[in-house]
Amino acid sequence: MTDQAGQWHFLTNHARVLFAIARDPAARLRDIAVVCDITERTAQSILTDLEQAAYLRRERDGRRTRYILCLDGNLRHPAEAHVPVRELLDVFTSHDGRP
Repeated sequence: MTDQAGQWHFLTNHARVLFAIARDPAARLRDIAVVCDITERTAQSILTDLEQAAYLRRERDGRRTRYILCLDGNLRHPAEAHVPVRELLDVFTSHDGRP
């Protein structure tokens, strides 16, 4: 992981994790962490946050976990509370050739 102290970014780690899951719902926690450039512990915490906020749910598939996105919920910030999660994901995942 790179030292990013003092820098700001347009997307939060929560958004990055959501995008990673949208691209690969069967991704392992380790893979999500690598793609998002965060620790596994941070990825686990973010997944818990997203699940508690009803943006996703987890489903066991044998020994693996599969993530199911709940796309009809709206974004949390009051300025974007009218925007469904689906629209945000469409913007950031439609250009990579995957649904």
